[in-house]
Amino acid sequence: MTEQLRLMAVHAHPDDESSKGAATMAKYVSEGVDVLVATCTGGERGSILNPKLQGDPYIEEHIHEVRKKEMDEAREILGVKQEWLGFVDSGLPEGDPLPPLPDGCFALQDVEAAAEPLVKLIRSFKPQVITTYDENGGYPHPDHIMTHKITMVAFEAAGDPEKYPTAGEPWQPRKLYYNQGFNRPRTVALHEALLARGMESPYGEWLERWKQFERRERTLTTYVPCADFFEVRDKALIAHATQIDPDGGWFRVPMDIQQEVWPTEEYELAKSLVDTSLPEDDLFAGIRNN
Repeated sequence: MTEQLRLMAVHAHPDDESSKGAATMAKYVSEGVDVLVATCTGGERGSILNPKLQGDPYIEEHIHEVRKKEMDEAREILGVKQEWLGFVDSGLPEGDPLPPLPDGCFALQDVEAAAEPLVKLIRSFKPQVITTYDENGGYPHPDHIMTHKITMVAFEAAGDPEKYPTAGEPWQPRKLYYNQGFNRPRTVALHEALLARGMESPYGEWLERWKQFERRERTLTTYVPCADFFEVRDKALIAHATQIDPDGGWFRVPMDIQQEVWPTEEYELAKSLVDTSLPEDDLFAGIRNN
């Protein structure tokens, strides 16, 4: 196709774009695809997860501004565009019973109303492909689940002239994917590769927890080869300094082993308005030559 290819990735918080599908985005950017990250919230209620920065009073007081600056740096590293949808982080409730979510937060918004800014962004950017989270949010963070909900509504509504009539000219994306980068086959492959080389694996506890929760296996439909961009992904992750410890578990598998053993990022095709055959190795399969 001669039309410019455009990919939109819808994420809940700053840093999600760098931990889920970042190498894929960097690969497509290198090929001339126009890539836009839509970030639903500012990450205002995110904990400071990097122990090296915990207790810093400036960061704690200015977390919104700090996370925005981190997002700017990650965006530059990945070579993508990025827009904020303007919702307020819901935080991750903890305890038993769970406390109520904060008033006004993203997860408590009316889904149809909260989808409107995303519909507007879809209509202005005109992506053929959108990626987001599955119905469980990838993991059950209320903002991730809400991100799924508004993306599903927006995908269907963006091409309907009767829906959101003040949100711009209708545009219908062709395909919608769920990020499934944290999948069991990948984790098992890396775990076994490390053990076979006499190395320690960070995934033993992960795999045990998988068994305990009886987590349903997702259907992996699309494997995007992007090993050459794993280092770009890691640099973008490290840019989110409050969230990522560069000496932590994210980076315990040597790069050469990652690239050799599991050189792809995985997706689940949730909706397609074009013909394609599974499995795929390209999010634009069925679109490029139509």
